[in-house]
Amino acid sequence: MLNMNPALLISRVITLLIAFTFHEYSHAQVAVWLGDDTPRLDGRLSFNPLRHLDPWGCLLLIFAGFGWAKPVRINPYAVTRKNKAGMMLVALAGPCANFLLAIIGAVLLRSGVIRTNAYPFGLSWMPRPAYFLSQFIWTNLSLMVFNLIPLAPLDGEKVVGYFIPESFRETWYRIQSQGTKILMLCFFVLPYLGVNFMDNFVGNLSFALYRLLVGR
Repeated sequence: MLNMNPALLISRVITLLIAFTFHEYSHAQVAVWLGDDTPRLDGRLSFNPLRHLDPWGCLLLIFAGFGWAKPVRINPYAVTRKNKAGMMLVALAGPCANFLLAIIGAVLLRSGVIRTNAYPFGLSWMPRPAYFLSQFIWTNLSLMVFNLIPLAPLDGEKVVGYFIPESFRETWYRIQSQGTKILMLCFFVLPYLGVNFMDNFVGNLSFALYRLLVGR
């Protein structure tokens, strides 16, 4: 945090506002499409970032590289009544939104649509367009990969859980009941033992996807 330059901080804050808003809006929109009006009644069917952001989750994303937004309240009975895969589709919508944003950023970066490499408004502490797009792509890919980890309360729990065979469901539910503790272990305990989960899994996979999209 102390070594973060202004350009990186500004890039992360702007990306955060866009990435989290589209992520949570996508959850809400798919739920409404599937017959659940709860997100609309809660005011979550909105592109207003203030409807979706969680203060602590935002701070962690900016300074630690991972975080969370305010969860969208869903009525599982409503969405599964229309489609048995309803909860899985609602959960998958968020990571897909981040992947789509990353693709858009990569297209802009590779096409040269934003050609100037000058500092915005002539201010040297502002992020240059190419730098901002790189951070935008990277952050959205990291959010996608992080949220697809199959542990509650992340989206991956419902995505992967839909495909878990009946014979393994009881074990699956026992694992998920400890999901938050397992995540805390991965992010705050294992690094002290020389196992950096964010770098080794989330970071490496996000970097591989970044190179695939950007081509370098």
